[in-house]
Amino acid sequence: MESQLDPMKDDLPLMANTNYMLVRHYVLDLDVDFKSKVIEGIIVLFFETGSQYPKTSSSGKECCQSQSDKTCKVKACEPCYMPMTTVSACSPKPKYNDFAVCGKGEEDTSDKNGNHSNEAQASGISSSKDICEIQNHGNKDFLLVLDCCDLSVLKVEEVDVAAVSGIEKFTRSAKLTDVSKELENLRNQIVHELVTLPADRWMEQLYYFTRCSQAPGCGELLFTTGTWSLEIRKAGVQAPTDFPHAIRIWYKTKPEGRSITWTTDQSGRPCVYTMGSPINNRALFPCQEPPVALSTWQASIRTAADFVVLMSGENSAEPVQLQEGILSWYYYVTMPMPASTFTIAVGCWQEVKQQGFPAAIQTNTKFSLPSSQADFRWHEEICGHVEYPCRFQDPAARLQAVIPYRVFTPRCLMECCEEHLLQLIPQCLSAAYTTLGTHPFSRLDVLIVPSNFSSLGMASPHIIFLSQSVLSGGSQLCGTRLCHEIAHAWFGLAIGARDWTEEWLSEGFATFLEDIFWARAQQQLSHDEVKGQQELKALLRWHRLRDEVQNSEEELQVLRPKKESTGETSESGASIVKHGLKAEKVFMQVHYLKGYFLLRSLARTIGEASYLSSLRKFVHKFHGQLVLSQIWINCRKHLPELA
Repeated sequence: MESQLDPMKDDLPLMANTNYMLVRHYVLDLDVDFKSKVIEGIIVLFFETGSQYPKTSSSGKECCQSQSDKTCKVKACEPCYMPMTTVSACSPKPKYNDFAVCGKGEEDTSDKNGNHSNEAQASGISSSKDICEIQNHGNKDFLLVLDCCDLSVLKVEEVDVAAVSGIEKFTRSAKLTDVSKELENLRNQIVHELVTLPADRWMEQLYYFTRCSQAPGCGELLFTTGTWSLEIRKAGVQAPTDFPHAIRIWYKTKPEGRSITWTTDQSGRPCVYTMGSPINNRALFPCQEPPVALSTWQASIRTAADFVVLMSGENSAEPVQLQEGILSWYYYVTMPMPASTFTIAVGCWQEVKQQGFPAAIQTNTKFSLPSSQADFRWHEEICGHVEYPCRFQDPAARLQAVIPYRVFTPRCLMECCEEHLLQLIPQCLSAAYTTLGTHPFSRLDVLIVPSNFSSLGMASPHIIFLSQSVLSGGSQLCGTRLCHEIAHAWFGLAIGARDWTEEWLSEGFATFLEDIFWARAQQQLSHDEVKGQQELKALLRWHRLRDEVQNSEEELQVLRPKKESTGETSESGASIVKHGLKAEKVFMQVHYLKGYFLLRSLARTIGEASYLSSLRKFVHKFHGQLVLSQIWINCRKHLPELA
């Protein structure tokens, strides 16, 4: 497929063949080196066979492949800290030859770009086009395609998960055989049973993901890297059902990689972070970028002791000292999310704390609700997403108006954050909860990022990046931007777009809801003052939208640029993000504003109270799922208030 891409186009290719194999979990084990400006280490990927190929569960019944069709009813459970204390690479520089692999070591065949191959690959694979032909022309080896860019891939191998002590509980037959074919099937069976464990066994699942990620290798896999992809195959394997479902990749990033930026913070200290690149995270780790590849992850990140690692994770990580001057930070996520939402920031961040907060805020006291909201929130329904430990099914989480939060910043901005930001967070979180109900995520970190950050803010699971610019705008700018990013927890993260070209489903809703949240957070303002603020902002937004429509390309103004083909992929699952690499698109607000005015019009038509009630029902029905505009356009069956 890659050979067919037009380099003159500004479309972003999504190369991963998710219809054949779908990643379900990532285990990252990485070192951050500020001297070389490189992140290097290992990633282990656990797969299931994709929707084009049926698979069976332990009961022998065929399992449904659609992530959005599964349902769950989950017991309440609290996240806990579970450090990876037995990580195989404990030094800041992993020694790749020390890992157990089958066969003799290979010569270093890296090219001038740092990409590695092996002898069999060099003699048998010459280009991405040739590899695609191997896969597509029958009776040839199956090819696993991952999204990958600006990475030096060093080695790929199959992981012998069957060698893990105690793993027999995930096999249908307790006795292991030496027959090669049966052993390969057994390994894949173990991975399938592991990734499909019930949600109330999530701690056990993370434990065995860790153990399996450290298991010995059982054979190197052939691979090659292209401009946008990493292609992997195993000689003689012709179907994804027989392809290894647990693979380990040794790799390192490049200083010029486009998924992360190496810079200095406002205090002049080095730092690195994911800044919301148009190419997402494929230059941070090999992954499946299409949104449909909803996955969980866990990561151990090692760096010098002066640095703090913040990441998308359910736990507030505490560092573990591995050796003098080296700390390890461990995070995990149990809610399946697109790989593009993975976020990391490593720097000399300082936590901002303020003494004398009201006790209700410090202890996250539960808040009571208006009776109409309480009746809705306690209405028991089965969730419509894949099974995971869902907060919407947790009675304690449903009453948590203010989730635990922390604020981090470069040292020189600590006083400013304490004055303008810290006291706003509980107000905005509580206002969001009053509007939409249960917080989808269990905690929140807010980080003031370096001055080279090109936006006012960016939301990811469990963490929000804010520009220092919002601090100079007083409580009004700081509060409204914070409300906008908090809104993304529901629209953009808990409910994601199935096709990235429909960004209005995230940004339009967040822009509309920031006004609602901020109005409820400003309890000192009268109703008339709040409405006056909102009307003024609507007027300013209208002028901005009019200017963009008059001065930008018409095709960039369309909310659904792929029209009837929105959400469609190729047979393998590969697709494109139309205009995803268009430079001008980064600075455009048209999708924010058109979406905002559409939602504002609906709210004014049926009344704000009825409209917000319908939004709460929409959130309850579709959280943890991917949606298209059609679902919202045809919302009458889901939201009777709009009929």
